Amino acid sequence: MSASAATGVFVLSLTAIPVTYLFNCLAASGSSWSIVAVGFLVLVFIALLARVLVKRKPPKDPLFYVYAVFAFTSVVNLIIGLEQDGIIDGFMTHYLREGEPYLNTAYGHVICYWDGSAHYLMYLLMVAAIAWEQSYRSIGLYWLGSIIMSIIVFMPGNIVGKYGTKVCPAFFLSLPYICLPIWAGFRIYNQPSVTHDTPVKIALDCPAELCRLYIQLHEPYIKDPAAYPKLQMLAYMFYSVPYYVIALYGLLVPGCSWMPDLTLIHAGGLAQAQFSHIGASLHARTPYIYRVPEEAKQFFLVLNIMYGILPQLLAYRCVNMPEFFMKTKQEEKTE
Repeated sequence: MSASAATGVFVLSLTAIPVTYLFNCLAASGSSWSIVAVGFLVLVFIALLARVLVKRKPPKDPLFYVYAVFAFTSVVNLIIGLEQDGIIDGFMTHYLREGEPYLNTAYGHVICYWDGSAHYLMYLLMVAAIAWEQSYRSIGLYWLGSIIMSIIVFMPGNIVGKYGTKVCPAFFLSLPYICLPIWAGFRIYNQPSVTHDTPVKIALDCPAELCRLYIQLHEPYIKDPAAYPKLQMLAYMFYSVPYYVIALYGLLVPGCSWMPDLTLIHAGGLAQAQFSHIGASLHARTPYIYRVPEEAKQFFLVLNIMYGILPQLLAYRCVNMPEFFMKTKQEEKTE
């Protein structure tokens, strides 16, 4: 494959601009199920166009087509974010009102920007790596952690939050975001490793006085009826707490070769989670009573930014200085 294939995917992703405009016109006049059908047809068509781009020399990695489609949807999400901020108009107005109204929440707004910026950059980098036949395992694991964290908070939150009664057929357009990352995750993890070759109780209404004061004074957003913050705290409990226990073992016992991979996945998840949580906590779309109080912003930002940065530093250390985690030749022979 040539570098032009990666450029082609970038140009292909920009077709989301006219497509969303036409899609919005259809959404204004069509039924909910016709919107879902057209949405799926558009995704299939983008995958076919990506196949045409590399027809002469197809990629060895089929995930090329997945990233091409997801790059397209990232631009769609960026358009949604820009429209919600009033920067552009008439691209997804009807769809946001009738198709996926939960995207109008502060959390939905922020993750649109995350997908349209951070994820978009990752897709382009992974497509370029495939085109140049280079390894993208590290960035792939980082993306995997990020999108998994997004899925386990956003999808259930749409159902159990205040928009649960307004879930429309357009919700099924999110299914590729569940199925394809799982398949991609297994393929990415099974790639040769370049490195080897060289606050939960608060969200659960804890009656302790300390928890009550923390919610009231520092993070009232946790009580937002949209349910995303509560699910985020639950994700931290079942996702981050076990990770830190396992990571502590990996940092104390030499030869844990899985440690760099695990830190990458977790760092990606925490980056997405903290970006969304901080953004939604301060966002104008969050009801005033649930926003971070002005006098608590400094403490809130320092605490949450540090919580997001520390996993990135640990992942950087594990990936770039992996000697401690490499198995000795004797251990490899024993296995």
